[in-house]
Amino acid sequence: MMKVLENNALESESIYIFREVVAQFEKPVLLFSGGKDSITLVRLAQKAFFPAKIPFPLLHVDTGHNFPETIAFRDKLVEELGLDLIVRYVQDNIDAGKVKEESGRYASRNMLQTETLLDAIEEFGFDACIGGARRDEEKARAKERIFSVRDDFGQWDEKNQRPEVFDMLNGDIELGQNVRVFPISNWTELDVWSYIQKEGIEIPSIYFAHKRDVFERDGLIWSAHDEYVFREKDEVITQKIVRFRTVGDMSCTAAVESNAFTIDNVVKEIRESSISERGARIDDKRSEAAMEKRKQQGYF
Repeated sequence: MMKVLENNALESESIYIFREVVAQFEKPVLLFSGGKDSITLVRLAQKAFFPAKIPFPLLHVDTGHNFPETIAFRDKLVEELGLDLIVRYVQDNIDAGKVKEESGRYASRNMLQTETLLDAIEEFGFDACIGGARRDEEKARAKERIFSVRDDFGQWDEKNQRPEVFDMLNGDIELGQNVRVFPISNWTELDVWSYIQKEGIEIPSIYFAHKRDVFERDGLIWSAHDEYVFREKDEVITQKIVRFRTVGDMSCTAAVESNAFTIDNVVKEIRESSISERGARIDDKRSEAAMEKRKQQGYF
């Protein structure tokens, strides 16, 4: 009973934030990755504006190295709910010479998303980008306000953010600025999974235990998709029963061994886990301040 009460309070706060976004901004957009957090945002947005249609589009910055299960789920969700989806591709910026493809053992396109996102914000004139970041994910996330102001270069200055007391959200921005909005900032990973469980929300199959060809590196389990994921000749492919706790670029997102085949099993596993979900994201391990530096450059 207590968990249901907590979820109701979190849901109400998130719905309030969504309504404030639409009231205070002219061109909001929901940043959608096909992961559990952005899927949860879609459900919350539905509730915030029911019975009307969600009054803003979804934007997916596609690295080209996404898990196929995630893309298939994205397209299915958009069609079923009649949502407006905008997709912009990192590959286009690579082809145009605006960003350079990484190579080698830890190559990833995750860092290259920033330029594509900033281009899309400028192209469409978005003044509020809604995303599923949570304060419990990573220490740089914990510094975020719910309305996080970015300058006209998309940069984040953690020292130049507004106080948010008594849930008062100030969306007044200057010309060229935009705001990143985090409606589930106060949720934890367990809160998200418990909400998905309670609401019966469909999620990509990749979040549940399944048999997959993988290889191990640095104590982590990687999907053996040689077109996207660099693999040394001596890194042997095996089959394991795994699932993914977080969904990002295939080349920087590791799996975990798991027998959680159902949502109830997943919630139980998360409840008992002592390791952060982002422990399987190699892009966060490049340096102690990796996430903070990316955010200062304009990353979500």
